[in-house]
Amino acid sequence: MEQFYRDPRTPLRMREGPLGAYVDDLARQLSEEGYARASVRYALQLVADLGRWMARRKIVAGQLTPEHFECYLQYRSRPRYCRSGDAAIVRRLLKLLREKGIVATAAPIERTPAQRLEDEFRQYLERERRLAPATVFLYVPFARRFLAECFADGELGLDRLRASDVVRFVQREAARLRHPKRAKLMTSALRSFLQYARYHGLISIDLRSSVPTVANWSMASLPRALSSNEVERLLAHCDRHTAEGRRDWAILLLLARLGLRAGEVVGLMLDDLDWERGELCIRASGGNSDRLPIPQDVGAALADYLRCLRPACSCRQVFVRMRAPHRGFASSVAICCIVRRALERAGLDPPHKGAHLLRHSVATHMLRQGASLAEIGELLRHRNQQTTMIYAKVDLDLLRPLALPWPGGAQ
Repeated sequence: MEQFYRDPRTPLRMREGPLGAYVDDLARQLSEEGYARASVRYALQLVADLGRWMARRKIVAGQLTPEHFECYLQYRSRPRYCRSGDAAIVRRLLKLLREKGIVATAAPIERTPAQRLEDEFRQYLERERRLAPATVFLYVPFARRFLAECFADGELGLDRLRASDVVRFVQREAARLRHPKRAKLMTSALRSFLQYARYHGLISIDLRSSVPTVANWSMASLPRALSSNEVERLLAHCDRHTAEGRRDWAILLLLARLGLRAGEVVGLMLDDLDWERGELCIRASGGNSDRLPIPQDVGAALADYLRCLRPACSCRQVFVRMRAPHRGFASSVAICCIVRRALERAGLDPPHKGAHLLRHSVATHMLRQGASLAEIGELLRHRNQQTTMIYAKVDLDLLRPLALPWPGGAQ
């Protein structure tokens, strides 16, 4: 802790009081996560002030409860000393004290019957059906909404369910979701839940067949894409004068040159970059992996970010937060937000603004440059050729001879 103070007497004073034995561990944690010197010092001062508050009330560390921390934050807010990050510092201290066994872990909150059923359904999907974590993550909230709507009074009685309840829920959810693919996912999740309920004897009749089918015809829509000029305009408006902007520049190049999915960018690890061969490894589910060549501009942007800009941290993900705590992105939502902000800076307003827009743009550009659908599928790593066939609809030169003449000979 001495590195944060010039006066050697200050750390000695910090180590006094009810919480003095834990300030070194807290300072070490904050330093390792990349917090600035001023932020660490403020956190330690807050903990010292909390210790003085405890001493006046004759509270020792082992007696602390979450209610004590709430009372302290209320006390601190009265003279207007409280800052927006104080609650986060207090929560971090509480977590540290629990890890050391000083403060008892909070007693588990009694879960409702609906919540317990939700937990059991999640375990069924994970252990018996062996679904991927991402699929389980998407299915469970739909089951939660179904239970909340059908049993709003809190009394859980699945044996009272009827086909009309299922149809009513699907109609309302489909109108709320307003997207055929999301609605189709909802019906799949609901069928899985009803199958689970029948399998475990919670309902006596098979209600899966009562789930309506959502109209979502294959190949019914066109892939949304940017033109080559719009992609270059998007990249040109990336702010490369800041560390965060140059990190985002590398991310956008991976999306725009190689057509990576947002989740693949999030999951890219330092060990996946093979600089000697000029390749990067994309790890897929089931232990499969694909290797893609690194284009020159993508490699230059990655090297610049890794050598000069990436914060020092223990995280092995390539892309991490530029602000403390320095951790890898939690989900693909962060990548979609980067794309959305880049579109706003470039003045582009496509119907869809997610990271997949650039993946579609890569495929469309390749097709117009004469690449075959097989080559596009190989770059995009489609496991099913039918997935690539959607791009055949944007090849107007190929489709023009198939168009029927207009009735009556009109042009």
